[in-house]
This record gives sequence, structure tokens and C-alpha cells, in this order.
Amino acid sequence: MKKISIIIGIVISTISFGQTAQIHLLDSLFTALHQKNAFNGNVLIAEKGKIVFKQCYGFADEASKRKLNDETIFELASVSKQFTAMAIVILQKQGKLSYDDKISKYIPELKDYESITVRNLLNHTGGLPDYMELFEEKWDKTKFATNQDIVNEFSKYKPEARFQPDEKFEYSNTGYALLGLLIEKASKKSFEEFLKQYIFEPLKMNNTFVYRSRFKPQKVENYALGYVLDSLGNKVLTDSFGKTFYTYYLDGIVGDGMVNSTVGDLLIWDRALYTNKLINRSDKKIIYQSSKTSDGEENPYGFGWFIIENEKYGKIVNHSGGWAGYTAFIERHLTNDKTIILLQNNSLPSTTLPVSDIRKVLYNEPIITDKQIELKSEDLDKYVGVYSNEKFPLKISVTKKDNILYAQPTGQGELPMDAYENDTFKFEPADIKLVFNVKENTFVLYEGEMRIVFKKE
Repeated sequence: MKKISIIIGIVISTISFGQTAQIHLLDSLFTALHQKNAFNGNVLIAEKGKIVFKQCYGFADEASKRKLNDETIFELASVSKQFTAMAIVILQKQGKLSYDDKISKYIPELKDYESITVRNLLNHTGGLPDYMELFEEKWDKTKFATNQDIVNEFSKYKPEARFQPDEKFEYSNTGYALLGLLIEKASKKSFEEFLKQYIFEPLKMNNTFVYRSRFKPQKVENYALGYVLDSLGNKVLTDSFGKTFYTYYLDGIVGDGMVNSTVGDLLIWDRALYTNKLINRSDKKIIYQSSKTSDGEENPYGFGWFIIENEKYGKIVNHSGGWAGYTAFIERHLTNDKTIILLQNNSLPSTTLPVSDIRKVLYNEPIITDKQIELKSEDLDKYVGVYSNEKFPLKISVTKKDNILYAQPTGQGELPMDAYENDTFKFEPADIKLVFNVKENTFVLYEGEMRIVFKKE
């Protein structure tokens, strides 16, 4: 008996030492990022529901120097989509809609997009163009826009669909904003009321709610104010850009964003998804199921979650969120029951989500850093050009200024790339890496789990 006790003691000590090492590594990682202005927010990491690391880095309010704490509330941006999707699943279970219903059944004004189904909106295969671009061009920015206004503008201007339903996957905020409206029409409740009644209250997510600070102001204690950089490189609140800035006039729209929460409440959400409190096993199988589109490509999105089958880590579902002032991320390792939750109240060029390094710590893998190098201007000439992939909607222009290489996707800003050994360039804030093959005039784009080969035109 004494021998068994000694063995148990050794095992417990070993586990404790391993967890202490993990905590040290994680704190070192986030402390270094915070010092580089690359992370300002809250972190929660759990294994089998047990918190192994929870920490806060930085201020909730830069002006007053009010610090973040464990209960600080953040805007979730597109992480909100998983709650929108869950609401649709609940409505389907209530018999109030079917995934294969045409959206025009609930929103008849969209008869010009007759063939698009609820399922298409859920898994981003509908082909609807982006509403934000339409509103930037056409909307009277002295007024708040709502979900119904999206319908009205699409009905009025009839922007052409980007592709036929089920033809391919293309991430769509428009689709989830329409799902927000569809929830209201099918349930006869507001989006906010439905989520509160059927998700947040049953799970006792007491610090989670739909919040539109400009459209429907209310006092929220312990709220993290969101910061961006102005033209001079100073941290500012987005409202300093005035009422014609998109975060102001689009503040009335829900479904694709506008859920606010804490790291603790998101862990409650994570744990509930391992149970049948809201939905059953067959529902979850659908939510976490990828599919093939008619172009033969794998659709990496289920209902509100990106889906990853990783050889080392098993099945993973995750989602990031980005809105001016906020950067959010949740990742759930379904095979091994590990959870990563990152909420930030900064969206700066330097803001980063160190997901790859966190995974390595959780699986006791070494964190190997590439060696950064300095190149002369003439060394960059061989990389410069326009690169494309016939299955990717954007081209990427690679240019140089002095001794810095820049990558610019069509219609987006330039990304300054840091040079590393072996023809490798990185934009660390967005976890983007380009690895060039000069002989073949190609580069491989790595972004998170995505890997795409581009060829010089």
C-alpha cells in the first residue's frame, strides 16, 4: 500500500510540474506579446474543462488606466456567429424552420435570390455579395442601418450574386446578418430576446448579451473599450472617427456580430456544447460537419464554426472575430477536450493571436522560432510580381519599398513582411507566412490552417 502511495505521489508531482511549466511558458509568451503591443486582453485556456491558465494583460480603458480583470466584457465580433447558428438549430428543433427552406420563405423581398437556402447562409455557400461594401457606397450614413435595411438595399439595388448556391465556399457577413433577421421572423422575438431566453439564461451565461453601444446605448459595467490606431499611430476609440465611420452607422445590425461576453462565460458555453443542455448529439454532428461544394472543394465551415482535421491534434473547431477595436478567438479541440479563448480590446496592425504557439505548449511541443534576417533592396527583386491562384478570388501583388517586401491582396491594404531564412516572409500580426520558390515563380501562403499555392503571372 505504501509503495502504491509513493507511485501516485510521483505521478501527481510530475503532472503538477508539467502544468507549472505550461503556465510559465504561456505567461512568458503573452507577456512578451503585450510588451510589443501585440496583445491587450484576456486569456483563458482549459483542459477537460479545468482552467490551466487564465490571465489579463493591459487596460480596459487607456484614458483612466482601468485594468482588465477576469470579468471584463468584450465585443465578440464574428465569434457571435456560433450563437446565431445555435439559434437557428434551436428553431429547427422547435419546428419553426427547416435548414433547406428557401430564405425567400421568410424574407420575400429577396425573391431575386430565390435558390438560396437557410443552410447556404449557415455554411457560407450562398454567394451573396458583402453588404458592407454596398452600404459604404449607397447608404445615408447619417442613419443607423438595421438588418431590415440590408434586405431593403438588396431588394432595391439587386447586387449580383458572386456565384450560384452550393457552388463554392465564401465567407459571408451578409448571410449571418440575414440569419439574424430570419431568427426574428421565425420566432416572433427580437434577436436579443431569443438568444437570451434560449441560450444565455439556460446556460447561466450571466455576462453575455447582445449590445449595440451606439444604436441602443446602455450602461455596462466592466466593459473593455475598443482601440485602433489613428493616422498618427496613436491609440484611439473608433468613435473619434465620427458618425460616418462604419462601426457607427452599422451598429444596428446583428447576427454577424454584436454578442458581448467574458472569457469565463465562453468557457461555460464550451462546456455546455459537450452536453445535451441545448441540442443533442445528432445536432452537433451537423454543426461540426464539413461538406463538399459543387466545385469539388472541401467546405471548411459547419454551422458557425470552422472545422479542422489535424493529424497531430485531432478534430478542432474554431472561430475568430475582428471588428474595429476588438479581436476575439475561441478554439475547441474536440478529440482531446482542450479550449483556447482569447479576447482583446485592440485591433492594431501589431495585434496577434498566437494560436500555433499555444497549441504547442498544450501538446508539450517545442516552440521553434525562425531566424529573422535583413535583406537589401536588390535582394527583393526576385520576389516582386503579381501572383494568383485560379481557385482563389483575390490576386496578391508583391512589391518592395526600400528594403521591405509588401504583400497586397486585391482591394486590401499593403502588409509589410518581415524577412526570414529560406525565402520566407511573415506578417506576424495576422499569422501570415509566404514561402517563395523562386525557380518555379510561386509562393505558398500559410494563414492559420490554410495553405494555398500562388503562381506569378
